[in-house]
Amino acid sequence: MTTQHDPPVAITRPRPTCTPVAAQAAQASAVDLVLPLAAVGAAGVVAGYGYVRRTRRARTRTTPGGPSTAPAVEPLPELDRRTQALLVEADDCIRTSREELACAAALSGPGPAAPYTRAVREAEAELAAAFAMRQRYDEGVPAEETARRHTLAGIDGRCAEAGRRLDAEAAGFDRLRGPEFGAGAALEAAEARFRQLAGRTGAAQATLAELTARYGPAASAGVTGYVEQAKDRLVFATSRLNRARQTADRGEPGRAALHLRAAEGGVAQAAVFVDEVHRLATALTTAARWLPAALTGAEAQLASVRAAGPAARPAVPSGELRSRLLHADAVLDSVRQEVTAPRPHDPLGLLRRVVRATAPLDTGRGGVLAAAASLVARSDVAGAGGFVATHRGVVGAEARTRLAAAERCLARMDGRADGRADGRAPQDGAAGAPEEDPAAVPADIPADVPIGVPADVSVSVPADVLTDVLACGDLATQARELAELDVRTHGNPHDGPTAHESGLAGAVLGGLLSPGAAQDGTPPSFGGPRTRDRRGPAPT
Repeated sequence: MTTQHDPPVAITRPRPTCTPVAAQAAQASAVDLVLPLAAVGAAGVVAGYGYVRRTRRARTRTTPGGPSTAPAVEPLPELDRRTQALLVEADDCIRTSREELACAAALSGPGPAAPYTRAVREAEAELAAAFAMRQRYDEGVPAEETARRHTLAGIDGRCAEAGRRLDAEAAGFDRLRGPEFGAGAALEAAEARFRQLAGRTGAAQATLAELTARYGPAASAGVTGYVEQAKDRLVFATSRLNRARQTADRGEPGRAALHLRAAEGGVAQAAVFVDEVHRLATALTTAARWLPAALTGAEAQLASVRAAGPAARPAVPSGELRSRLLHADAVLDSVRQEVTAPRPHDPLGLLRRVVRATAPLDTGRGGVLAAAASLVARSDVAGAGGFVATHRGVVGAEARTRLAAAERCLARMDGRADGRADGRAPQDGAAGAPEEDPAAVPADIPADVPIGVPADVSVSVPADVLTDVLACGDLATQARELAELDVRTHGNPHDGPTAHESGLAGAVLGGLLSPGAAQDGTPPSFGGPRTRDRRGPAPT
């Protein structure tokens, strides 16, 4: 205790002393601080790496939700429409090139025209492959979207190659036709073909009237209006030939060439219409002669199936087999009634019904039924081909694809008939079906049946292709129906008296002129997409 007299004394606190226990506590405290810091740092590194990855992925993503530097993928429907347009364009180029090549070769001969004939054949091969790919695509093969895109890309490539092949020969083909193409021998040859076809058109009109009177309107329905359309194309050709002659006399070969090319197309399509009338007349006459033999052969086949029972078609249940027999009996009875009725009937249509009714019961015996199926299918394919060729200005890719499939189907059947393992038709000049003995009787007609089988019934038609041949006809029927639908949907691009009087409407419908104004349509020429319109629009 101090007093106020004592001097002040500072109060000091005791200082901590560093003991071993205190040192250990301080060291543990430092370690506890380092671990959280390390964890925070690792988390920062991970977060930074994740940020970099997200940023990089956002810059290259193709899905909606962020900017993308990758090119946009074309939607499949748009790609499909573009491919169909390319098919139509390539098909038109080949048809036009083939048509003009025939005119040029008639003057120059096959030798000078050989390079261009080869180019057309090579382009046809590319287009045939493209149509085959398109047919499988329409059937749903392949099913996966990426594979379907690849298929469409392959079709585009085939069409491009076909066009490139024709474009490469366009300049040489112009030299083949010569600088005076619009005058001289070419013009005289076109006028001669026109005069010849004008006479044939009158004969076709008489033939069509006779067919209608003998077999009824249903039999000639496939070529109804064809004579009028042939005359329409000839009216167009007359106008263009006159203009070609006038411009050639004025010393304007370029303008004359344009008019002459359009006239050649008109004459060629008129010939298709006339040929179709005569072809159908031949088919109907042949079917009328074959129909009795086909009926007898069908009845013999049904009797054979009944005698054999389920063993005739082991893969078909007995109940289904009986149903097929009953259906075939009903069809044959109906056909016989129509044949014996005192009114016209369609022999080709009746022959088709007989073949279709007996096809599910085919036992592979061949003969007249197989030959009848071939006749019906070939008539269907030819009819569809003629319609597409003369209305190609508006017929779309789907109808052309079915037509190409029908033609391939017939080629396979021809290859099988000739014994070719690959199913392809023989080349020109190759041996075809063996010549038939006129006295030969098809195997499916019993020897004791007193019926005369037509000598031109080909017994070499394979017996096991009855259903396959009918499938060819089915494809052709689809092609014809689709093409007719395209024509009805398109309508008339030049509806008016002037267009009909000049044949312009039919020319545009047939693809002889581009669908432009009445006087500036371009007549297409030999070549691909880049060169087919090289001669420019037709002058007034």
